[in-house]
Amino acid sequence: MKKLLTYCILPLCIIVFAFLLINSITKPVKFNKEKDAREKVAIERLKDIRTLQTTYKSAFNTYAPCMDTLIDFYNNGNINIVKQIGSTDDSLAVAHTNVIKRKYGRKATEEFLYDLYLKGDNNLIIKIPVPIAVKDTLFRDRPNFNVEDLRYIPFSEGDTIIMATTVKTVSGVPVPLFEAKIPYGERPAPGEPFRGLLFGMNEQLIVNLNAEREDTNRYPGLMVGSIDSPNNNAGNWE
Repeated sequence: MKKLLTYCILPLCIIVFAFLLINSITKPVKFNKEKDAREKVAIERLKDIRTLQTTYKSAFNTYAPCMDTLIDFYNNGNINIVKQIGSTDDSLAVAHTNVIKRKYGRKATEEFLYDLYLKGDNNLIIKIPVPIAVKDTLFRDRPNFNVEDLRYIPFSEGDTIIMATTVKTVSGVPVPLFEAKIPYGERPAPGEPFRGLLFGMNEQLIVNLNAEREDTNRYPGLMVGSIDSPNNNAGNWE
């Protein structure tokens, strides 16, 4: 019996203990590695939402209230870009434009000057807004970009990104604000698995991560912008 304990059971216990020890060390390492990889994808998505929201605000002076509006803006909306006709380095054109402006006074708007240009006065310097489709401007260098993906939390099997907008008065001035959030993991109902960015990963480690973030007054996930106070639409990873 003593030999059995020495040569069989004891080595087996040592192997099991070593396995548990190694597993307890490598499990958080693997978890963090996978978390970092998922965060990289999620951050790009939140940056895309920020880009589209700031573009929307430049057109309407407010943020899109929901994802449907934001996606429709990308698919069907236009933004104005400034087109310059003539060069400010051309002294003759500068002088001629100034003569026209003095002659017509307030009537000499950019639209008025552009009308003169179309009628044959090619020696003018004009800046006019030109509408261009949003989808022909944003993300053109991303052949695999799909605006519909902006709705969803990556790796979550269908969870949607949490987005909100508001207008707050700051120093007597109304300030539009927006935020978009991707939680690490939330339980939709008791007994159900965590949903969110870390869906399918170790639940105890998700609980520990969420608790650590909440203990330090940080959002347990990734977010960009804030509807609580202006933060220049910063991301909490920046």
